[in-house]
Amino acid sequence: MDTEYWHNKWQADDIGFHQADGNPLLQTYFKELSLPVGSRVFVPLCGKTRDIAWLLSQGYRIAAAELSELAVQQLFADLRLEPATTATRGLKHYSAPDLDIFVGDIFQLTREMLDGVDAVVDRAALVALPEEMRVRYVRHVTDITGQARQLLVTFEYDQSQMPGPPFSISNEEISRHYENSYRISPLASVDVAGKLKGKCVADENVWLLTPLV
Repeated sequence: MDTEYWHNKWQADDIGFHQADGNPLLQTYFKELSLPVGSRVFVPLCGKTRDIAWLLSQGYRIAAAELSELAVQQLFADLRLEPATTATRGLKHYSAPDLDIFVGDIFQLTREMLDGVDAVVDRAALVALPEEMRVRYVRHVTDITGQARQLLVTFEYDQSQMPGPPFSISNEEISRHYENSYRISPLASVDVAGKLKGKCVADENVWLLTPLV
């Protein structure tokens, strides 16, 4: 799986992973982050998620990263915002009041470019990456966010029944990725209504990650 895979998905409008009303589990459990209004939240691999509209409506400032410029253009159109755009060290920076999105390879995004966040909301990023990329991704996001607390949403299912993405991530894998940096608190596990992509039974799991130091 490479960048061309995702560009092709967006060009073909093959975005069954997109939730038109945002993620209800995120909205239910976001309060567990205990963030004051006005805090800055990082949304990695954001696509054109409606989660951003919901977070903005709650009074939070958003930083995000996304590979597809088409997705980001559609996101700003959905929000009815006219962004300013600048080139920043190999990435394209789309900005509007309380919203900054960096377009390109997330691994090119640095802590200095991100310029500080209070928390991470990951409900579609970790699950979008194949296993060999997830270790690198976890380390990178932990680094560029200064080990900010996280609300993480994952799926768990029999991977032999359906190829990802979204990929299945076990509780044991969550521990391997995060136990050295975070206190891991499971918040919820619910059945995916109508099966995942209508194909297989799956659980959607919500985690709170709190820095150990």
